[in-house]
This record gives sequence, C-alpha cells and structure tokens, in this order.
Amino acid sequence: MRFLSVADFHYTLKQWDWVASVAKNYDLLVIPGDLLDIVTPVDLDVQILVVKKYLRRIAQDTPILVSSGNHDGNQRSEYGESVAEWLQEITDDNIFVDGKSYEQNGVLFTICPWWDGDHTMAKVEEMLVRDSSREKDRWVWLYHAPPTGSPLAWDGRREFGDDELPRWIERFQPNLVLAGHIHQAPFVRDGQWYDRIGDALVFNAGKQIGEIPALIEFDLSENIATWRSLAGVETLSLQTGEILSAC
Repeated sequence: MRFLSVADFHYTLKQWDWVASVAKNYDLLVIPGDLLDIVTPVDLDVQILVVKKYLRRIAQDTPILVSSGNHDGNQRSEYGESVAEWLQEITDDNIFVDGKSYEQNGVLFTICPWWDGDHTMAKVEEMLVRDSSREKDRWVWLYHAPPTGSPLAWDGRREFGDDELPRWIERFQPNLVLAGHIHQAPFVRDGQWYDRIGDALVFNAGKQIGEIPALIEFDLSENIATWRSLAGVETLSLQTGEILSAC
C-alpha cells in the first residue's frame, strides 16, 4: 500500500490543487487536520463549501481519511467543546472522517477528532479501545496534535504537545501515528518530522509555503516513509526507525 499524508492546509487552495492532481497516484490520501483556517478573511462557511468540493473531487479516484484539527471546528457541542460538524455531514462512500475506522489490506486506520474538552477526549479513548480489539496487521492513527515531549511538538521556542497521546500510545501500541499542528517542527533546530515512542513511529510533515505542501509518502510494502519539503527529501525505514537516505 502506498499512501500520502499531508496536514495543515489552512485553506491554501494552490496546495489543495496540487494534492488533487496527484492523489490518484496513491492508494489512499490521509489528512490529519486543519483543512480550514479560522484567521483567514474568507468566511468559514465558504471555506467548508470549497473544501468539501475538493474532497469529493479527489474521492472519485482515491479514498480519503480526514481527521479534524483545531482550525476545523464550526460548532460547539452540548458540552461546549469545539466539533467539526461539517465533516459529519459528508456521507460520500470514499471519504472517512472523525470517529470512523478504515481498513485496507490488513492496515487499520483510526480517525481521531480534535478534542478540547473531557467529553471528546473520552470519545477518542473509546475509539482506541474499540479498534484495539480488531484484527489487523498494522494500526495507524490520525491524530492532529503531536505528543508532549516529542520534537514533533517543538516550534523552535515552545512545545505544544498533547499530554494524553503518549499515554495512549504506551497503552494501545499503534504502529504509526500521523499528526500535524506544529508547522515549524521539521524545520527548526531540535525539531523533527518523525519520532519513536516505544514501538510506535509518529510523524508530522510540517507546513511550508508554495504550491506543493510538505508531505510524507508511505510505502508499506517497502516499509519506508519519505518526507518531501523545501528542506529536502529524507527516507526512513519503518522497520528500524533509521534514516536510509537524505538529500
């Protein structure tokens, strides 16, 4: 299986255009959050309409997995917590969103929503308990925020990690965790695009300017992950967690 992971579009339409043009070359497109941008002057409802069109266009050729990030919430739940209600409105067969699971060739993906309160946090844990008992060869999580204590959560000045994620990784032992959120992490001193926590490998492609987003290509048959960005290209072994090549 070959799949593409890219997060933190933040409504950058030229990057959406590029991903739409290449998605058909992969078995799967994975987006771990922040499709929208709450600080852009474009109204959030307009952003949602446009992004839904991109998702549906891409999904005609390639399945898409989408988890919400902190910029994607458009409603408050009855508990006062931010939720991406607009993602739940998407019912297309080839698009899988918050709260769903997706399986392909023995690889199980769990799509975790952004949480900013106890109720949604508990829902995430329920999902992980649910999928931990499912038969699978590999287990991959979409989880927007990187873990506390990881170079993936470092922006060059401060750390912005998720305190619950290291505990859940230790408890449930996924194989791969695909995150985003901290745009600068792969590009700053003491930051990185990958990390190992126990036996799990955790990833954050980062965000960059331009037409082509920072991205990670996974080839599970070859057991490699390749990070591509303006800073260069690095390939990591998913078996050993070691860099195989860099340029």
